[in-house]
Amino acid sequence: VFLKIVLLFVTSLTLCHFTAAQKTYFTKVHGLPNISPLVSSVEETPEPIPTTVKGTIPTWIHGSLLRNGPGKFEFGNQHYNHWFDGMALMHRFQIEDGQVTYRSRFLHSDSYKQNSERNRIIVSEFGTLALPDPCKNFFQRFLSRFEMIKPTDNASVNFVKYKGDYYASTETNYMHRVDPDTLESKQKVDWSKFIAVNGATAHPHFDPDGTAYNMGNSYRNKGAFYNIIRVPPERDGPEDNLEGAKILCSIAPRDKSKPSYYHSFGMSKNYVVFIEQPIKMDLFKIVTGRLRGKSLNEGVYWDPNQETTFHLIDKQTGKEMPVKYHAKALSTFHQINAFEQDGFLMLDMCCSDDGQAINNFLVQNLRQSGEALDEMYNTMSRPLPRRFVLPLNISSETPLEQNLNTRPDSTNMSLSQVFCTFEDLHGEDLKDYGGLEFPHINYARYNTKPYRYYYGCGFRHLVGDSLIKMDLESKKFKVWRQPDLYPSEPVFIPSPNAEKEDDGVILSVIITPVKDKSTFLLVLDAKTFEELGRAEVPVNIPYGFHGVFNSSA
Repeated sequence: VFLKIVLLFVTSLTLCHFTAAQKTYFTKVHGLPNISPLVSSVEETPEPIPTTVKGTIPTWIHGSLLRNGPGKFEFGNQHYNHWFDGMALMHRFQIEDGQVTYRSRFLHSDSYKQNSERNRIIVSEFGTLALPDPCKNFFQRFLSRFEMIKPTDNASVNFVKYKGDYYASTETNYMHRVDPDTLESKQKVDWSKFIAVNGATAHPHFDPDGTAYNMGNSYRNKGAFYNIIRVPPERDGPEDNLEGAKILCSIAPRDKSKPSYYHSFGMSKNYVVFIEQPIKMDLFKIVTGRLRGKSLNEGVYWDPNQETTFHLIDKQTGKEMPVKYHAKALSTFHQINAFEQDGFLMLDMCCSDDGQAINNFLVQNLRQSGEALDEMYNTMSRPLPRRFVLPLNISSETPLEQNLNTRPDSTNMSLSQVFCTFEDLHGEDLKDYGGLEFPHINYARYNTKPYRYYYGCGFRHLVGDSLIKMDLESKKFKVWRQPDLYPSEPVFIPSPNAEKEDDGVILSVIITPVKDKSTFLLVLDAKTFEELGRAEVPVNIPYGFHGVFNSSA
């Protein structure tokens, strides 16, 4: 399939001309096992406990795998509605001399503390609207419906690193600085105290010198804006956290009252790539949510009639490129990599042809069984890895309505608009594993550079149920998969003095719904994808989101 990049006239730009050959991929799976224990509350393990090692954990691994995700789904008799709402539970697998210890701790956010003190849900989350205080009189409860929903500080999505410090992060304006050894919450940090944004993603990118880039929205009198954020790598003092952060560029949405939702973004050596997708946020519905008795997710919707737009921002000048790159409607949560080559920018990411999944991850849906579970899974479009090739050298001499992708190894208007299709970064057999998400690469050495391998989870269930290594040259892949075992996002760690891109190991936390307290940390040889060892820990862990490896070498 060639990545066809065609300049289009504004007057003739219609989506239907280009989607006939692009079919949304759904599945017909039957008999999915119930995974309710993977989305159930657990106890924390605040003190380190030993694990039982089977096989061999390489002795050259020194550090800790830090992971984040929801760990408590109710307070008293009140339950959270959405998977994203659960209280943040942080995990640490410490690896030294071939041995592993484990500890976990709930993030002591204001949300967690207030909910715990009252034993009910006090703070609203993405899919759960907190009910009015029953101790207030009728008039006070009535007035509370006219209050804005306050952003939560329940930072349950990821661990991120700024200026040498680790933060538990979500997508609001709040993060928590965390001690990576004890997992104790040290400081609540508000992005809006440093720059004019109302939130930031939990997926920043980093230059080799440690400079961090992120994105966050701001809501002004003139509507919403998307903002590119840059955070310097050096701290000015012991109390410094986000000082020196600046907004590199602000981008106006296509509709300022209905900006796009985004979970992450792409970055090459010279450009930040923002994907404006048709997952939309209706700001009026969100602002009036409490009045209408609706949670935030009720204002998020998928509009398949809108295209996807790629915005390129020069990292040095902060200026957005005048050319807009368009594609058919798609949704994306995670990018794999982006790099520049031969006058093109290659953007690799996991995509779905339908964007309704974000509102399908209700706790009640994840806890379903039988035909209801099968139906829920089969109505969700599968995420698949794809490459978009964006030409960087567009000028008045560029021919109209021609394939601009002249790269021999890829298969792929006014002069300010370029329409892109994509190249599949997989063979047809990947669909047998439910597509791929939670992508990871050898980030330290190959981010923003041409690369050969990426890793991820296969999704033959509502959560990942296999680990996959994909070879971009052959589009063949290796798989680790065992019945009733559900792996977390794979994390690549390069071996000392590594020469090849895949010299190293993959770490993943494996959980199961069929046996109590049977969690283990899996270590795979990244080259062969064979198991080297596992560290069994007698605890239950819910299925989480993201994490990082904190090296102590």
